[in-house]
Amino acid sequence: MSRIGKLPIQIPAGVTVKVGDDNTVTVKGKLGELSQQVSPDITVEVDGACVLVKRPSDERRHRAMHGLYRALLNNMVTGVSQGYEVKLELVGVGYRAENQGQILDLALGYSHHIFMEIPKEISVEAVTDKRSNPIITLKSYDKQLLGHVVAKIRSFRPPEPYKGKGIKFVGEVLRRKAGKSASAK
Repeated sequence: MSRIGKLPIQIPAGVTVKVGDDNTVTVKGKLGELSQQVSPDITVEVDGACVLVKRPSDERRHRAMHGLYRALLNNMVTGVSQGYEVKLELVGVGYRAENQGQILDLALGYSHHIFMEIPKEISVEAVTDKRSNPIITLKSYDKQLLGHVVAKIRSFRPPEPYKGKGIKFVGEVLRRKAGKSASAK
């Protein structure tokens, strides 16, 4: 059995999980509502205060989907009950971030500003304090969507290993490289 797939998903108070006829799992909580289409081979059962994900055989494809759907459903339950938060830090001279509602305005050293519209499911907040790097805080109940938006924002200026400039996660440690002057000795 899959170590991840066989674990039951505990349903916290205030969260409801329903399995539809077409194998669509809907999770509703205080922060929002999410739904996920599950493969017809995988069986999802709601048993009291926990959700069980079962597979029909030990075939390689079934083993892979077993752990995948259990992890996706667990992320949905956690998302609608607690939510997810990601903080990004802009490291670089002149790098700025501002938000007007759901529009994120980034100045990342290019000749133009980058404007990105953030989906309504994600709340965005950009904070710039004196003598510190700007911080972008993104919060959502949908982990997949949040990860997609964060990856898109990071792609505008990925952190580079020589000077450490770019958009990085708060607390992320970058492996720094020596420049070409270090190899001349």
